[in-house]
Amino acid sequence: MARLSVENVSVTYGGKRGPVKALADVSVEVASGEIVVALGASGCGKSTLLGLMAGFLKPTAGAVQVDGVPIAGPGTDRAVVFQDDALMPWLSAEDNVAFGLQMRGFKQAERRAAAREMLAQVGLEGFAGHAIHEMSGGMRQRVGLARALAVKPDFLLMDEPLGALDELTRERMQMLILNLWQRSGKGIFLITHSIEEALFMASELVLLSPRPGRIVQRYQTGFARRFIAGEPVRAIKADPQFVAMREELANAILASEENEVTHVG
Repeated sequence: MARLSVENVSVTYGGKRGPVKALADVSVEVASGEIVVALGASGCGKSTLLGLMAGFLKPTAGAVQVDGVPIAGPGTDRAVVFQDDALMPWLSAEDNVAFGLQMRGFKQAERRAAAREMLAQVGLEGFAGHAIHEMSGGMRQRVGLARALAVKPDFLLMDEPLGALDELTRERMQMLILNLWQRSGKGIFLITHSIEEALFMASELVLLSPRPGRIVQRYQTGFARRFIAGEPVRAIKADPQFVAMREELANAILASEENEVTHVG
């Protein structure tokens, strides 16, 4: 079982007005077969945390490791799915999915076979030759997800990937990601501003305080596994336990924002 661990990490950025502490003594672990979701008010350090896991950033203090080996930069064991899909519009869906494999030296036939398999897994059979501009926002995010999966990473790092989608498309994508998670057994780290999304998709939910980001609460949630076991998504989200936890999280985030305003004032 692969493990991606962030251990007692702090991050401080330099700035014209002095240093800004983004994270303070944060520890979190993502294991194979788990979805860890980070939630918190804007500016709480969620994106910084994902950047550390991806290898885009280095910690000021603490350690970020995969199976005990320090992360020195981006690697094929970790794939990132971005909010804006980050696709290349001059390439077809198939060529976008195959791009990472091309960079790794796979032969054309292997790349095409793998790309078509991944497109099928995200429900885009028959769209391999379509141009990106011909696709809806939800379809483009599926292409981005297929591209991330094509390199067979141990971990998917998801940076608010569904934020620009309409409500119904967003819920369909949530279900798609959970089904892919069940089939692949990968570890997933997701950041989101949506309380409902975080609660529905997480096996573990971590709540971050406003800057500097600290983990102030951890929730072990079972809603994602209930969906995987066959319970309808609407029934889960209407469950009184789900509603109560959603309100608890909303109140906690609101209180943290009010405390920050009071402190600044």
